[in-house]
Amino acid sequence: MEKPYAQINNLRRTFDISKPWLNRVIEGGEKQYLKAVDGVSFDIARGETFALVGESGSGKSTVARMVVGLLPPSGGDVTIDGVPMVGRASSQDRQRLRRRIQMIFQDPYASLNPRWKVEDIVAEPIRAFRLLDGDKAIRERVGELLTLVGLHPADGIKFPHEFSGGQRQRVAIARALASNAEFIVCDEPTSALDVSVQAQILNLMRDLQDQFGLTYLFISHNLAVVRHMATRIGVMYLGRIVEISGGRELFAAPKHPYTRMLLDAVPDMNMAGEERVPISGEIPNPINPPSGCTFNPRCPFANDRCRSEVPPLLDGVACHAVHEGRIAIAVAA
Repeated sequence: MEKPYAQINNLRRTFDISKPWLNRVIEGGEKQYLKAVDGVSFDIARGETFALVGESGSGKSTVARMVVGLLPPSGGDVTIDGVPMVGRASSQDRQRLRRRIQMIFQDPYASLNPRWKVEDIVAEPIRAFRLLDGDKAIRERVGELLTLVGLHPADGIKFPHEFSGGQRQRVAIARALASNAEFIVCDEPTSALDVSVQAQILNLMRDLQDQFGLTYLFISHNLAVVRHMATRIGVMYLGRIVEISGGRELFAAPKHPYTRMLLDAVPDMNMAGEERVPISGEIPNPINPPSGCTFNPRCPFANDRCRSEVPPLLDGVACHAVHEGRIAIAVAA
């Protein structure tokens, strides 16, 4: 069996959000910590798209930044193609690996330098990793990349503000491909775009994946987008994964109550007139999360065990009610 391309094991990230020391002394306060990610584990096979979904504040983007090395983890391991991102690997191995990892951010305008021309933005990874020598060769490569993402080589002399949102995201994709990347982390890459433009960008990303064998970690809160893109899906809630399943299986037979609530919130023309269960309540304060299963204040199936004991991730779902068979009985009734 082929070894997973990316392995994320027990990943954790805690932020110290305490007031300054002097304020704590005067006011008598204590240190405060926020667990943004709490023991997240998953694998990504080469050439597949693994999606992380969940409400805002669930820790998806924090996971993405730790996977690419922009944020050091407080605990756990990230291994990409057999190379650990932290600790044991040599600096040379890690440097070679970084060339093969890129990230596409949510806001294409904020992620592009407004003072640089597009040709310089796309050429930056080529120059940084010394992939080509000579300005002519670099310009030709930039033109190829712009054509690949649906732009014209002549667009290279323009600045980011001269493009639409969808065109800017195409520039960001071209920049990600400039280093011959194999693994691309996409953090809400279409959420800032119009619906029609979203479809164009998603289709482009799928075409590029088929053409170059790219591996994606796709972060989104939009289940309709995830359904179009993902091979497998991990559902996050308050820093933990509550369900992992294949894309088709998750939409056909969701197990965790939170996953069911998310799917019930997706507009569906075929269910017009049918009663749907809205998502109730709000995501709890991560500084002081509920004990036990953190979803228990919003879960209609919660009992005393749910309020006191953290459910393990068994058979792709972390839910006492599912493990005990209580959800199936409750739904049938």
